[in-house]
Amino acid sequence: MKILDYMKDHLLFLDGGMGTLLQAEGLQPGEHPEHWNITHKDVIVKLQRAYFDAGSNVINTNTFGANSLKFPTEELDEILRCAIENAKEARDTSTGTQEKFVALDIGPTGRLLKPYGDFDFEEAVAVFAETVRLGVQYGVDLIMIETMNDSYETKAALLAAKENCDLPVFVSNAYGEDGKLMTGADAAAMTALLEGMGADAIGVNCSLGPKALAPVVRDYLKYASVPVLLKPNAGLPREVDGRTVFDVGPEEFSEDVAALIGEGVRIAGGCCGTTPEYIRTLTEKTKDFQPVPVAKKHWTWVSSYTHAVLFDKKPVLIGERINPTGKKRLKQALRENDMDYLLTEGINQQECGVEILDVNVGLPEIDEPEVLKRAVHELQAVLDLPLQIDTSDPVAMEAALRRYNGKAMINSVNGKEESMEAIFPLVKKYGGLVVALTLDETGIPETAEGRVAIAKKIIQRAESYGIPKNDLIFDTLAMTVSADPNAAKATLDALAEIRHGLGCHTSLGVSNVSFGLPNRDNINGTFFALAMSRGLSAAIMNPYSLDMMKAYYAFGALMGLDENFEAYIDFASKALPHQAAAAAPAQTGAAPVAEEYGSALQKAIVKGLREQAGELTQKMLEEKAPLEIVQTEVIPALDIVGKGFEEKRVYLPQLLMSAEAAKSAFEQIKAVMTAQPGTSATKCAFVIATVQGDIHDIGKNIVKLLLENYGFDVTDLGRDVAPETVVETVQRLHAPLVGLSALMTTTVPAMEETIKQLRTGAPWCKVVVGGAVLTQEYADRIGADKYAKDAMETVRYAEEIAAEEL
Repeated sequence: MKILDYMKDHLLFLDGGMGTLLQAEGLQPGEHPEHWNITHKDVIVKLQRAYFDAGSNVINTNTFGANSLKFPTEELDEILRCAIENAKEARDTSTGTQEKFVALDIGPTGRLLKPYGDFDFEEAVAVFAETVRLGVQYGVDLIMIETMNDSYETKAALLAAKENCDLPVFVSNAYGEDGKLMTGADAAAMTALLEGMGADAIGVNCSLGPKALAPVVRDYLKYASVPVLLKPNAGLPREVDGRTVFDVGPEEFSEDVAALIGEGVRIAGGCCGTTPEYIRTLTEKTKDFQPVPVAKKHWTWVSSYTHAVLFDKKPVLIGERINPTGKKRLKQALRENDMDYLLTEGINQQECGVEILDVNVGLPEIDEPEVLKRAVHELQAVLDLPLQIDTSDPVAMEAALRRYNGKAMINSVNGKEESMEAIFPLVKKYGGLVVALTLDETGIPETAEGRVAIAKKIIQRAESYGIPKNDLIFDTLAMTVSADPNAAKATLDALAEIRHGLGCHTSLGVSNVSFGLPNRDNINGTFFALAMSRGLSAAIMNPYSLDMMKAYYAFGALMGLDENFEAYIDFASKALPHQAAAAAPAQTGAAPVAEEYGSALQKAIVKGLREQAGELTQKMLEEKAPLEIVQTEVIPALDIVGKGFEEKRVYLPQLLMSAEAAKSAFEQIKAVMTAQPGTSATKCAFVIATVQGDIHDIGKNIVKLLLENYGFDVTDLGRDVAPETVVETVQRLHAPLVGLSALMTTTVPAMEETIKQLRTGAPWCKVVVGGAVLTQEYADRIGADKYAKDAMETVRYAEEIAAEEL
């Protein structure tokens, strides 16, 4: 029986942890678990058989870190072949009578993707694709992508799987205590992205115990239209007598997981710290459970790398300003490859309240696919708003969709057969909410009935591609009333029928209605209000228009869509002056400086505008001393972002882009200081390393970047660093601080050994530790001076120690 058929009527049970079991079998610190598929076949088969015997339906191959970044091609091939053979042998020799399947286990690469790291998206896709192809070659039943803590890397892995096999693909992400991925995505954002791309099951694994993960799981159950997966840790790790143990036992674990199965989870198992006993207890406790049916949710939504925007009762505002039509300055920016102008325009619109940004770079004299791809990439680096990819070129559309981090809005398709044949396959492959224009080969019907008929045709053709009507949003085309006095009425009548008769959402480019008339905002604002009253779901509009924004906030207040009139009151009390101020930068490209920023430079750093930060610093150096700029501009700006990060208002990508902007400012400052002997902005030395046996350096690299921007002299020893190397470097530099990182439980002993050697060889040095498997208790147990849960906490601690050094 195929796994998807089995899942229709049954709960599906996964296996449990592997790392701690291998440690108990003798896996040494720094030893690659994947090698044991070759060197300790009997141990791997024994452990996997035990899970099958305990009631698991699915066993993951021992290939969590098996990729071409870690192993040469021939070695990777042998590891995967042996791993799959071992899992099959465990399946074939198990005494369990349940249906059994072998999943190719794919974990994260340990690299952070551009623009936040140095790893290109297509490189990541290629790495995952090689592993997938080998897994298919050696005969797995499904692909299990797990423990992903970045939405962009998750997309790369899923895309690689979909492009290189037709097997079922399950995708599971690792969430923190705040219910977010490391790079900021919540469950709704991941559901929108992963369902849109065709994942067969989605959910949560690792990170925390079942109680702590329950809120995220419930969000998945609320939003997902595919089976939801849960594979939690056995609580939090700690070390007892040199062994890693976890604080949630089999009985409590199975009780908590069973409760969530009762709420709708269809696929369950365990992650770090769990054993066959956990799975046995869980399967016994749930043996009489009837699976909760998976219900289609029919959400119409888009997402960015942090959140989803749902099209519901309240109209959604889509900023129209990144579109060269009628915008001389934007055309110039596109010709000159001036991305900073686009970024500033995007930031200004976000500050005016738009929820989605339209991105159109269509000029005949530029390479539209390349420029659109870059524009999407750059905008997503500094903004967390979903984007509407607006182009008539299918090649440009695919280039942008492939790189887009989330579920995009796609503008557009229409009723012409050639349009649907070109666009619908892209929507199906990459996911997306597609704007459907009510025109076809005969043109734009003058009547509402003609436009509704085209909408029905588009719905039918979309269904033939497997695209449901909730992934269509219809634009009934606002035509200029100066050319046809009945144009607005036809548009509004069609809009109402599609929204209320066909049950589909609607969108309009509102300002088209007023072309050729004076005081266009008067017409636009009233037309916008009329459209909203007829069921408009989204408007592509000018957020700098006071009349449009007045209509929007007044409509929300009058229709009961604005709880306690909070949005209207906020708009009326402070947004009107800001709206007027924001109109100027639309022409000049210079961002307004809001009250929370001390200067334009501070705003550029906070918003992550690298080029602008460098240029503003260069000008400021003409009037201010370098160190004064550091103390009064750069550090305060970084502190604004750091505080936001600590308060969970700012996420890792924003933190990193701000750090890059600050780095751009520092480069200008250093250039001047180099010519002025005797000046220095450098604080004490800080040695940083990922411990021996661990190749993951995302966390370390983030800490390094922030420390450098706060003025520390950072020596980065890289990954898989021996204790002796750390000690020798600290001694040579007489460094007062060292940072050690570990992602895996199997490498924590190497961290402990490094600290032990530092206490003997460099007793003056303070040691700060961090990583996914670390806790305060763990850090205390291995002798660290400080446990830092994130990069900013490391910076704060380093500042304290640096102050003591003075």
